[in-house]
Order: sequence, then C-alpha cells, then structure tokens
Amino acid sequence: MVLNIAERHKLILKKLEENEFVDVSDLSKEFNVSLVTIRKDLKVLEEKNLLFRSHGRAFLKNPYTTDYHVNFKKQLKTDEKVRIAIHAGQILKPHDSIIIASGTSVIEFAKHLKPTAGLTVLTASLNVALILSEKPNIDIIQLGGILRNSSLSVVGSISEKMLSEFTFTKLFLGVDGIDLEFGLTTTSAMEASLNKEMIKAAQKIIVLADSSKFGKKGFGRICGLDDVDQIITDTGIDEKTKNRLFELGIEVTIV
Repeated sequence: MVLNIAERHKLILKKLEENEFVDVSDLSKEFNVSLVTIRKDLKVLEEKNLLFRSHGRAFLKNPYTTDYHVNFKKQLKTDEKVRIAIHAGQILKPHDSIIIASGTSVIEFAKHLKPTAGLTVLTASLNVALILSEKPNIDIIQLGGILRNSSLSVVGSISEKMLSEFTFTKLFLGVDGIDLEFGLTTTSAMEASLNKEMIKAAQKIIVLADSSKFGKKGFGRICGLDDVDQIITDTGIDEKTKNRLFELGIEVTIV
C-alpha cells in the first residue's frame, strides 16, 4: 500500500508521539519510499514547527538546550529534583570526600544533604557553598576561577588546576542533556571542560538529572555514558532509554 504525503505526515507525527525519535532510514523502509522523500517530509513538518530534525532523526521536542539563568531553571521540575536530591543524600557514607558540581539539581541536593561524619565537599557552585555553610560538620572547599553569571558557578584553568590536587570518593554532577549516543552535555564549553576534570578526580560518577534531560544536547560535551556509574532520575524516563542505560552497565535509580 502506497501512502500519500498527508498520510505519511500523519503517521510520522503519530510515531513521534509514541517514541522519543524516529530514524529517516526506518521510515524509508516502512513507507517504501526513498530517503530523499522522507527527508523532504521531515523538512516540511519542521517548517510547520511540528518536529525538529537532527543527524538523520526527527524529534517531537527540540533536542538542543538553552543556557537559561539558574534562577529560571530552579523553577522547573521542582518536585522531581527534590525527590532526586533526597535519594542522592542517602548515598553518602562517613568520611566521604565529594565533589558537587553546578546546576539546579545539585543545589537541591545541597539543601537536602544531611552531613555524615568527616564529610568534605568541594564545589564549583557559589549557591551550594552558601547552603552548606549553614550546615554543621562539613569541610567546604570552594573552587576559584571565572564566575559564570548564568549558573553562579566557577569555571576555567584555575578551577581545573585546583582539582588536580585532590581525589574524591564521589562526584554529584548535574547536566543539561543526556543523549544515548553523544553522552552528557552542558550549555557551556568551559563548564564541560571543568566537569571532565571533576570526573578524572572522582572514583564514582553520579548524575542527578530529571527525565526532561534525556534526549537533549548541550553545546559542550562532558563525557560518554561509559564514564557514568549511576544516574538518579524520576519516573518520567521512558522504558527504551532506561533499558539502554541498563545495557550500558549504568545503575539507574528512579524516584
């Protein structure tokens, strides 16, 4: 059965509502039309603002993130971030030395963190340092460097050099995007560079990310998913993504 243009477009949008993305090659085979025809279909739908194209795929939602100010981002997915933060706090053990990166998920983590005996925290986030300064029995190391106004955190060579002087048991990392192929990303190249050094300095890499971060990409690539030990997220994660993360050997905690 040969489908006309309108029928193809309707089916493409239906598939996108059911899945995170669709592949050009898969649509070409299913509809028995050329790759060129499918690309034209997707271009027309994109021009109508019904989908987004990227690297041979189409997405219902824009896969690219924007560098919003931390004060705006903290209003998004607040309930999910609180649940993620509370669970992350339960991972801490006595005499842990941890890195808390930057972002609204780790700020929430700092708010709900209950200090364990001998806890040492190094952070790039000014907000995190201020929150933890009001809690007892935590040794806090604030990274120095260039202040990013949008995240109220530091980046740059000074921060990276400081990190090389320490080793840590855990890194709690917030991200702007998690792509199954491209890995972890953030909207800042300098922040991505600092996050790379944090990963080198820590024994266990724990990502705190609400489910809206999956299928998204930021400007700066932090690392591939093979560097990640655990992801703590919410129930909005889709089954396909969850299963793929399990296949990669990542511990996925859903709260």
